[in-house]
Amino acid sequence: MKIWEKGFSVNETIEKFTVGQDRELDMHLAYFDMQASKAQANMLAKVGLISETEREQLITGLDELLAQVEAGIFEIEPEFEDVHSKIEYYLTEKFGDAGKKIHTARSRNDQVLTAIQLFIKDYTEQISAKMLALANVLLQKAEKHQGDLLPGYTHFQAAMPSSFGLWFSAYAEHLLLDLSLFEAAHLVADQNPLGSGAGFGSSFPIDREMTTREMGFGSVAVSAVGAQMLRGKTEKTVAFAIAGAAGTLGKLAYDLVLYNSQDLGFVTLPKEFTTGSSIMPHKKNPDVFELVRAHANRLQALPNDIILATSNLPSGYHRDFQLLKELLFGPMMEFANLLDILLFALPEIKIKPGIIEQAKYDPIFSVENINQLIIAGVPFRDAYQQVGRAVEDGSYVPHREFHTTHLGSIHNPGLAEIAAKVRHWKEGSPLFRTGNRASA
Repeated sequence: MKIWEKGFSVNETIEKFTVGQDRELDMHLAYFDMQASKAQANMLAKVGLISETEREQLITGLDELLAQVEAGIFEIEPEFEDVHSKIEYYLTEKFGDAGKKIHTARSRNDQVLTAIQLFIKDYTEQISAKMLALANVLLQKAEKHQGDLLPGYTHFQAAMPSSFGLWFSAYAEHLLLDLSLFEAAHLVADQNPLGSGAGFGSSFPIDREMTTREMGFGSVAVSAVGAQMLRGKTEKTVAFAIAGAAGTLGKLAYDLVLYNSQDLGFVTLPKEFTTGSSIMPHKKNPDVFELVRAHANRLQALPNDIILATSNLPSGYHRDFQLLKELLFGPMMEFANLLDILLFALPEIKIKPGIIEQAKYDPIFSVENINQLIIAGVPFRDAYQQVGRAVEDGSYVPHREFHTTHLGSIHNPGLAEIAAKVRHWKEGSPLFRTGNRASA
């Protein structure tokens, strides 16, 4: 069944190619298309295009379909082109003319776009909740290990003393920066395109403010042409958000792979979190973080995929947009899985004590030697050269006790300030607004 049925059959080969993966991918949109159709039915009744009885029938049928989605038994059979045709068929079979009227003053263009806007809006809320939870895990680890020192590296060379408090809290703070990208994507998705039709509006007296309120959108996409131009823009903004946050997760994963190596040995994983070698019995490999790194690297290419699919298109709808679901939906779920596995694995990481006490890290205290000389009145440049010569001629003795004495001022990771940023996001961002489906 096709909602554009006109009495002739499409060639089977052409139909298979044009339908593509829509049936599978539209399962992500089913819940949102049903919610949008409920708003459509209520609006059509309010403006007098359907009767109250017909409205009640449509709402009943849509609630039945929503129950199927919630129960995990809703399906789009092969005879249907997409989720939209399945829903309309169900309503028509059950209620006759009422089902045939649900598409009044609506095009499949704004129907699909509305479902995608709702889906991506909900996704940004769901994923942001996971990111905030991961930031809290990192802050908890930072609090617990703020006094555990480790060597900081530049150029893969041991550079200066650092701490796990600084390291964990840095990633927490950057996840909050990444939330800014998801808030931007949420803003773009939080506009109601329903009523824009095929991109040219409707001559019926529809009430777009009503459907905006019913679906929980923040605003109306006012221009019918501009509403259609959201297709591609919304997908692109969430792709950039995923890519940005994936960069943070990939860097975190790389650090953990490095820190877990025997040469550094800063952290250990529970043995049940590691994999082995088929030939080397001693190996305990951090595959979980290597795979996070690989997935994160691949996700950073996502915006380019979206741009290549849409960059040479004029305004209006084009079937090219169908590819956006194939390009985007899988990576969206992949990124959610990365957050889930990190939420599971990070709390179990163990920090090795006394790392910085090893003699090989003596040189990283050289700046503290310089600082001690500065306090004694030696100009910085003279102190720098004096300590440098001592390192070169072997007379350098690290002033570990100076660093330890000033540990609080040097390595205060600002946990209270970062925790305040977390609260600000939780309380002030529309991503976490009370009433969001993700918060319900």
